[in-house]
Amino acid sequence: MDCDAIIVGAGLAGLVAAAELVDAGKSVVIVDQENGNNIGGQAFWSFGGLFFVNSPEQRRLGIRDSRDLAWQDWQGSAQFDRDEDHWPRKWAKAYVDFAAGEKRSWLHQQGVRWFPVVGWAERGGGLADGHGNSVPRFHITWGTGPGLIEPFERRVREGVDKGLVKLCFRHRVDELIVTNGAVTGVRGKLLEECAKPRAEQSSRVETGDFSFTSETVIVTSGGIGGNHDLVRRNWPRDRLGEPPAEMISGVPAHVDGRMLAISEAAGAAIINSDRMWHYTEGVKNWAPIWPAHGIRILPGPSSLWFDAEGNRMPIPCLPGFDTLSTLRHIMHSGHSYSWFVLNQSIIEKEFALSGSEQNPDLTGKSVRQVLQRVKKGAPPPVEAFKEKGEDFVVRDTLESLVEGMNALTGDGLIDHDRLKAQIEMRDREIENAYTKDLQVAAIRVARNYLGDKLIRTAKPHRILDSKHGPLIAVRLHILTRKTLGGIHTDLSSRVLDSRGEPISGLYAAGEVAGFGGGGVHGYNALEGTFLGGCVFSGRIAGRAAAKG
Repeated sequence: MDCDAIIVGAGLAGLVAAAELVDAGKSVVIVDQENGNNIGGQAFWSFGGLFFVNSPEQRRLGIRDSRDLAWQDWQGSAQFDRDEDHWPRKWAKAYVDFAAGEKRSWLHQQGVRWFPVVGWAERGGGLADGHGNSVPRFHITWGTGPGLIEPFERRVREGVDKGLVKLCFRHRVDELIVTNGAVTGVRGKLLEECAKPRAEQSSRVETGDFSFTSETVIVTSGGIGGNHDLVRRNWPRDRLGEPPAEMISGVPAHVDGRMLAISEAAGAAIINSDRMWHYTEGVKNWAPIWPAHGIRILPGPSSLWFDAEGNRMPIPCLPGFDTLSTLRHIMHSGHSYSWFVLNQSIIEKEFALSGSEQNPDLTGKSVRQVLQRVKKGAPPPVEAFKEKGEDFVVRDTLESLVEGMNALTGDGLIDHDRLKAQIEMRDREIENAYTKDLQVAAIRVARNYLGDKLIRTAKPHRILDSKHGPLIAVRLHILTRKTLGGIHTDLSSRVLDSRGEPISGLYAAGEVAGFGGGGVHGYNALEGTFLGGCVFSGRIAGRAAAKG
């Protein structure tokens, strides 16, 4: 045997698993098809959001959260309804217990810190037992994604220094070696050396073969969001309609899902492949790093949302409320894009962009830069998109705005008078403290929360009031991102076969395993749960493999 454990994928889940194995004194080989610049994987590009329950940050802001309320929200969102949801449900319960228990203290001991204002993501918009977060739970890591990766990368590199870890980049796994029903290693192709910066598409020229043997293999290879063909193949047409003809990517091209089929060929069961999480507020990056590079807008609650034909979106399709309901509505509209209509006052207070590179203040841990967020004006990355992004239309009058919207798409679908009438009807609701418009009511509820009032929700005003101009329209694309299904695992991260029996020597963690069990989120995510799912499942896989 070449080592005690082989880990396929050097993303966050792989690093966490490796760190736990090193702590147990085990030898580890980590293989990854990309170069060393990509260590940490997709987590590096993330906003660093983590789901905590009843945290000190929540309590300081007057948020009353509990394990029972979080579990109520998780079940209402997941809507587990399949026989194969047995293990995902157990994973979900364990994860909520972790988020309400030692998750924060364990990360804090390793040096991870968080921004003091807790975000309120995925608010739902239905009943108490339905989808969504009842309270704010989105904790932004100080340092965003890189800040969360750092302690685990440090622990792994300490393992390298001790001779316990071998990092093998540009090693593409093509096969899991199976001996007498047990997985005993990996084999694949060496790819030519490539010094490209992180996330840029790399060469696939093969230069040789490799193989490693071990008693344990842990698959932590990530999701499928960079492989649009695979996304479309698994698209749940019965729930979401036909997949969009055009999508943009929230992940690099190497997030290709190859290890799902490779694991299946070795006997692994793949479940819930039709469950996925793609965003509806994507815009094309004006300075792309990877193919079809898109960025997600993290909107506050005030922008008006219209479909491609200029019809206001129905409840619960409000900004930041119910991602999959909105995706379903868009895909049944006959078009794969939609529009935000807002003004300068709203974009300054409410627009944020997801990702580490779009938040240099938080990523760089600069208190001085973060304090600029409370001043007048949009954050510089947002202003850059407004000025340079092809999906942004900025005009002084609504008539001119509509002309720009129709010119951008070439469809001519937006009727000025119809759009104006809908905005004016909304604006009339602002005049009183009472309203039947649920979006206006949601704005007022948001401003009851101090965090939203300070930095995330504009003071209610008429959108067509020229004092708040100019007017802005943003064309929104479907943005591929997360895989909610994957390799079926038990609560020790052991991979299960089609009979539900563990495959000896094979474990899986992170997104390739549906963040645990083959689908810990069920049908819907509460946000802040993807990175946490990588951490939790990677920790379990590493510890279980060390004992095994």
